[in-house]
Amino acid sequence: MVIIGVTGGIGSGKSSVSAILGDLGAQVLDADAITRQVCEPHEAVWNQIVDTFGAEILNSDSTINRKKLAQIVFNDIAQKKKLEAIIHEKVLQEMSYQINNLKEHGYQGMVVLDVPIPVEDGFLNRVDEVWVVTASEEKRLKRIVARSGLSEEEARARMRAQLSQEDYIKLGHRIIPNEGSLEDLQETVEKLYHEAMRHLK
Repeated sequence: MVIIGVTGGIGSGKSSVSAILGDLGAQVLDADAITRQVCEPHEAVWNQIVDTFGAEILNSDSTINRKKLAQIVFNDIAQKKKLEAIIHEKVLQEMSYQINNLKEHGYQGMVVLDVPIPVEDGFLNRVDEVWVVTASEEKRLKRIVARSGLSEEEARARMRAQLSQEDYIKLGHRIIPNEGSLEDLQETVEKLYHEAMRHLK
């Protein structure tokens, strides 16, 4: 088994890289998807989030209104850190559980940890390589606005709330530029995938 951490700033194309790797046969563990699972109503994480940020962040069906919560945390670093402290440990525990489950079943391929925030304990210390996806600020901004309906100012606030692209790059064993077409990205990712799998054999 080879474990690859895929990360990068919002709008860089991290999820596209993970999707390509999934199509090639990798097992993708998506931190955002796991976050949604652990934040289901009345689960332990949900209780902590509601206790911390108040019931006004809930929809009528008791699910968390992600947009309302985002407006709070992306405009206040202290609030963002509170949310991360609640969620990260649980998400990384779930990733570790799934990795161990794959090992126990004799899986011998690539496992991808798709994580927007590359923390040390549970991510950087679990992966064999970190692949960082990059794109210019202008490209990232356009992608965020197009897919999310956020204003440019809201999109910039999301970008500012994360690590700088330079800090992401410092963590990377492989840097994947995503300035061109999806076909260009696919070609780059396929090469990296086959290279990693050759080392595995």
